[in-house]
Amino acid sequence: MDPALPAFADLHLLTVLAQTRSYTQASARLGISKASVSMRIAELERAAGVPLVRRTTRSVGLTPAGQQLVDETQAAFERIAQSFAGVRDLSGVPRGLVRMTAPVALGRQFIAPTLPAFLRAHPQIRLELDLSDRLVNLPQEGFDLAVRHVQAPPETHIAWKLRASRSLLVASADYLRRHGTPDHPSELAGHACLLYLRRPGGQSWTFERGTGKRAERVAVAVDGPLRANNSEVLREAVLGGLGLALLPDFSAEAHLGPRQLVQVLPQWRPLGVFGEGLYALRPWSPQVPRAVQCVVEHLRGVFAG
Repeated sequence: MDPALPAFADLHLLTVLAQTRSYTQASARLGISKASVSMRIAELERAAGVPLVRRTTRSVGLTPAGQQLVDETQAAFERIAQSFAGVRDLSGVPRGLVRMTAPVALGRQFIAPTLPAFLRAHPQIRLELDLSDRLVNLPQEGFDLAVRHVQAPPETHIAWKLRASRSLLVASADYLRRHGTPDHPSELAGHACLLYLRRPGGQSWTFERGTGKRAERVAVAVDGPLRANNSEVLREAVLGGLGLALLPDFSAEAHLGPRQLVQVLPQWRPLGVFGEGLYALRPWSPQVPRAVQCVVEHLRGVFAG
């Protein structure tokens, strides 16, 4: 081997940096310090004789030379990782680290309580669970698996359906007693509506009644005193009589009752807030490591019950 060639690990580090666009995220992905990332990239640039990374105060990008190097080596590193995972799976024992992300409320209520039994049953699997309602970029941030509400899974991912899901419009009996019960979606414009925080500015809710050519669809602009990116926060605010909210069924159903949450406009189907399916998603790859398959099968059992 040409002694002038850089270490393959440093070339791999450059591909990870190209995905994450962050020294901090690259260091977390690889389990090394941020200072080590910076030092190894500098060594790689010295070996190449040209700048490979373009640094600014806000982001990290690649120079044309750096991008060329990544484009020509990244597929090889992906094949190496896949080959190693395949050989490791020959042992017959699922093993390795699985990095998974899931919504906060869903993870707290359904996934977290089942993890001790799962990890005892699979002692060679290590699991990192990131609970966030932010829609992360799985390849960029190094996640193996995501649990998400989606209307339809992206074609660029492998998808396992865990269960069907629906959104419920709910309010407390106390709120409805004080403010009245809407009979039509258009009346929601006059109510305090608690919003799932997806984007700044105004927001509208869309409802549909019926099917086929007779389906009726109504969109109404809504607003209220609280926005949050977590369904548990919205649910507690609804239970406190603050207003109405659209919640995923898993967060609302256990609290439905005459003295807790009351479903409003049950004949109307909310559209576009939460997807109608709960999926485990993975960036496409020719094969799925056995450890990831084990986590998916576990999730299927969790949500089938």
